[in-house]
Amino acid sequence: MAKHQNPQMQLDIELSDEIAEGSFSDLVSIAHSNSEFVLDFIRVLPGTSRGKVKARIIITPEHAKRLLDALGENIGKYEESFGDITTKASFNLPMNFGKNMGNA
Repeated sequence: MAKHQNPQMQLDIELSDEIAEGSFSDLVSIAHSNSEFVLDFIRVLPGTSRGKVKARIIITPEHAKRLLDALGENIGKYEESFGDITTKASFNLPMNFGKNMGNA
């Protein structure tokens, strides 16, 4: 069981064995409405144009902003320790991917 420390409160977080194993994702699809962000974590099989959603996480806009800030902070710490993360200049999305984005 992990504990998140906060001066105002202590939160006990349960992590099941199944969730602790994790799932690999090499693509994330993000859609949103006025009240939520939907993040689909996708695994694309090598050499195919087929992917499978491994997890769908739905969060509030406020939590999405906090997630963005936390990712930025952690990427900065990672790059201080291990060097810059490089991204490919071009990334080809699977066929028919990305239709109707921005709607939840």
